[in-house]
Amino acid sequence: MYLGKIIKKYIIPVSVVYIIWWIAAICINRPVLPVPNDAFVEFIKRLPVLWKHIILSLYRIVSAMGMALAIGVPMGLIMGYNKTMDEIISPVIYLFHPVPKIAFLPVVMILFGLGDFAKIFTISIIIFFLILITVRDSVKNIDKQIYYSLISMGADSFQIYRHVAIPAALPAVFTMLRLCIGTAIAVLFFTETFATDYGIGYYIVDAWARVAYKEMFAGIIALSAIGLVLYGIVDLFEKYICRWKVAG
Repeated sequence: MYLGKIIKKYIIPVSVVYIIWWIAAICINRPVLPVPNDAFVEFIKRLPVLWKHIILSLYRIVSAMGMALAIGVPMGLIMGYNKTMDEIISPVIYLFHPVPKIAFLPVVMILFGLGDFAKIFTISIIIFFLILITVRDSVKNIDKQIYYSLISMGADSFQIYRHVAIPAALPAVFTMLRLCIGTAIAVLFFTETFATDYGIGYYIVDAWARVAYKEMFAGIIALSAIGLVLYGIVDLFEKYICRWKVAG
């Protein structure tokens, strides 16, 4: 039933994109922009090859987001609740967050090699700061009277984290995850153009270099499908974890 709702939800947006794409392809009338029918047919035709690239790209994105969440959420909770820790760590965050982390990709590859971990690490450090700051600010915005009331009733730090800080931060975490998906896919595309033979980024650039534009758009469709699946998973998790928000 939930799957049916998702399909209905995306019918109109997909149709609008299809029509705009078709009109643009007809107006430009050049091989660099094939009509959507040809691109989708090519996507289906290339699936036996594409699925390996899709799975590896998904693995890299999910691993990077998992790593960023595992470190960023606990640190954000601690910084949001503990003023001293926030005053110590925040200046470091403000110093490194504006720096474009993708510039460190050559350094990361030298340190960790040319394998998957270097790509995963690069993606994770970029979205780590977004998650950390979001969680910290969500906890800092909790009314202090709630803390005082719980402490007066004998609640310890663990109980405050469990019953107040974490529930307050979860909706913001899911919102930030949606933003991080787009960022992660963009960084993934860039990292997969270096020292790899697999991944959607590699597939798209390779097709472009061979002037195989239909194959290139098949890769772009695959990249879009990865994003769509990840957004759907985040929505599904939020639906069942943040039930109070959905009910409200």
